Amino acid sequence: MSTTTTQSGGGTPAGNAPARPGKTGATELVSWKAGIGLSLLAILGTVLFGFMSDSKSAGFGIAEAANEAASSVAALVTFILALLLSVGLGYMWFARRRSGRASGSASVPGWLPPSTVAAVVVLGLAALGVAKVSKITLPSAAIGWIASVILLGLAGYTVYLTQAKKATPRWVGGTFAAVFLIGFMVWIVAGGNGDEPSISLAGLIAGSVTLAVPLVFGSLSGVLCERVGVVNIAIEGQLLLGAFSAAVVATVTHNVYAGLVAAAVAGALVSLVLAVVSIKYLVNQIIVGVVLNVLISGLTSFLFSTLLTADPDGLNKPGRLPPVDIPFLSDIPIIGPILFHQSLVGYLMYIAVIVVYLGLFHTKWGLRVRAVGEHPQAADTVGINVNRTRFWNVLMGGAIAGIGGSFFTLVSVDAFSKDMSGGRGYIALAALIFGRWNPIGAFLAALLFGFADNLQSVITIIGSPVPSQFMAMLPYALTVFAVAGLVGRSRPPAASGIPYVKG
Repeated sequence: MSTTTTQSGGGTPAGNAPARPGKTGATELVSWKAGIGLSLLAILGTVLFGFMSDSKSAGFGIAEAANEAASSVAALVTFILALLLSVGLGYMWFARRRSGRASGSASVPGWLPPSTVAAVVVLGLAALGVAKVSKITLPSAAIGWIASVILLGLAGYTVYLTQAKKATPRWVGGTFAAVFLIGFMVWIVAGGNGDEPSISLAGLIAGSVTLAVPLVFGSLSGVLCERVGVVNIAIEGQLLLGAFSAAVVATVTHNVYAGLVAAAVAGALVSLVLAVVSIKYLVNQIIVGVVLNVLISGLTSFLFSTLLTADPDGLNKPGRLPPVDIPFLSDIPIIGPILFHQSLVGYLMYIAVIVVYLGLFHTKWGLRVRAVGEHPQAADTVGINVNRTRFWNVLMGGAIAGIGGSFFTLVSVDAFSKDMSGGRGYIALAALIFGRWNPIGAFLAALLFGFADNLQSVITIIGSPVPSQFMAMLPYALTVFAVAGLVGRSRPPAASGIPYVKG
């Protein structure tokens, strides 16, 4: 069976981390893609951040606390917990690597490195809250040249490892991405109007998380479908019909929670058509998905023009799901207002990511799902009903996408409009690919798309010379890099898009 079905703790395909020469005795071919890709990006970064840097400084504002006393206590407690967690995870990581080197095998779980990095990031943000820092000012030229040197050094190190026929460690790519992002943000903000242009960092991130909500639900729908071997191009239609149903049902019943349930049902109905036509009647899954998107777009536009506009008060005034603060967590500086001041749909997003991840990689059900998506014939021989598993997974994915569609009419705005999903179903597909068909990866990729989307508005407000269209293009360019293998191998499940006929 393919390597995707054998996960090591973190759900990352084992094939993405090739064995090092000398450890197992296997011959390894090391690709030049990473070295070439990082070198080109490092040169681009040097030109932009170094030679084209502005003499001004860039300011990044930190959100002020609504309750100063509660925020100080929350910041101190978070700092202590994050410090203990960072030390504990860091020691575990170091100990696992040392024991792995001694035994000649990689023994670091896939979840450990990102968890350690996340703990360190939370530690740094909590430290800013403890110190009551309200604004960070960075000189554009100095930061630009420092970032350029680091990027060139990391690219050179990657080329050296490739020439020596050694695999590039994952920390190189992560560090490169972080440094490039810092240099890019300083460069783009410093180019704004005024002597010291600045943006609200907390507002930028909070807006990014909000814009990413429907993308996360859509990408999770794609994960559930493609992991079981069905290509779900109909995410756009599921989001759109979910938004329409949520608006109408919430208006008629005067209950936004009924609208939320109706959105899930609407998304599942779209998936029902996809499942029946593509699984039972073996019609090409991509064609079915495209047809469903066009059908839902036309149907909702027709109903909007003929019914909703004729009686907007009776059919298109759903109301909104109010934001809910989680006690203590919402008082944490910077982190709290971003993550823990969300609507019900926002919290359902966090729950869905965790549940789908744990279900796929840490349960018997998830093992069966991945087996069906990788090798349906082998799954059939051990007693797994392949088509029934595919059918229920597609329905579940549609319900999740429908909930994401309710975000448009119950959270973002309080009325339905034509094609208000705005192509985000296709963006969710890109996030799915960039996230390597992994719930956590898809979630992070969706956040990247939301960040780029929100940054378009921010750079327009501050008067930065960088065209907003460039930011709209950036996530798709990164997706192309991912598919091309410049940031590691990105491979869908082996049986994705292939109908299964028992026999």
